[in-house]
Amino acid sequence: MLYLLTMKYEEIQAEENVSTVAQFVLLGFSELPNLQGFLSGVFSIIYMVILIGNSLIVIITRLDPALHKPMYFFLAHFSTLEICYVSVTLPRYLVSLWTWDRSISLLSCATQMCLFLALGTAECFLLAVMAYDRYMAICNPLHYPVVMTPKKCHQLAIGSWLGGMSVQIGQTCRIFTLHFCYSNQINHFFCDILPILKLACGDTSIQEISIYVVVMLVAAVPFLLILVSYSKIIATILRLPTAQGRTKAFSTCSSHLLVVVLFFGTASITYFRPKSNHSAGTDKLLSLFYTIVTPTFNPVIYSLRNQDVIAAFKRLLLKT
Repeated sequence: MLYLLTMKYEEIQAEENVSTVAQFVLLGFSELPNLQGFLSGVFSIIYMVILIGNSLIVIITRLDPALHKPMYFFLAHFSTLEICYVSVTLPRYLVSLWTWDRSISLLSCATQMCLFLALGTAECFLLAVMAYDRYMAICNPLHYPVVMTPKKCHQLAIGSWLGGMSVQIGQTCRIFTLHFCYSNQINHFFCDILPILKLACGDTSIQEISIYVVVMLVAAVPFLLILVSYSKIIATILRLPTAQGRTKAFSTCSSHLLVVVLFFGTASITYFRPKSNHSAGTDKLLSLFYTIVTPTFNPVIYSLRNQDVIAAFKRLLLKT
């Protein structure tokens, strides 16, 4: 009888440990208590820079007729995407810094993760589309106006925005149907998929394999397409007869290539590192690069390295 009571007690304890979590706690950078005010100020400034810089690119490319080209059409979409991408995570973290309330409901966490993954997927696809646009412009200039029509550009842009939505909704649903044990504290500054998976009970190997398969489809494949495009672009540029022509061709691609390296480089290190090498501190620092640093430098990279954008910005200032 005593044995049966002991077994029953252990079962009850196990059920309590496997909780249906109602909310999570985003720890953020709570291990740096003396820097919370400093982080709040820095991230607030960064968010304003991202909003203003990327909004300026959207406005300039829309208002200046000289920039009504496929290259700048996709750049405007990319800047809009960057604003949305950052707005999914950074404002929520700023509120937690200002109010010291780090809790986030299960639904809010799931929504944030789903939007973050969907927009990150859209960014991968759009960067691949932008590489394809440069490939057509440099390697097939005679066919470029015929292929990259306004209708085709809109289709590619819409496909980039919506391409990974259904996959990431399914991915999010699979993660949030898991049970979470012992702790509801997410050692991150937003609801990212790997830190949440660490809180799940039991064997999560199937979910981990699913994550890697999805990342391969939505990130590795676009990255390979970008590499193929740029290998052909570079080969074509090197065959140009004049140094001036090679310089101009390289200048139109270098900005995009730099953004690709920043975004895909840090994201790949985060998601493709062996599980044994993962640490919360490193993951958070790497996440800062592809969630905040890249959107911050996007306007700087594209404006300072692109004479057409600089000229359009000067014309806009003269009109105001």
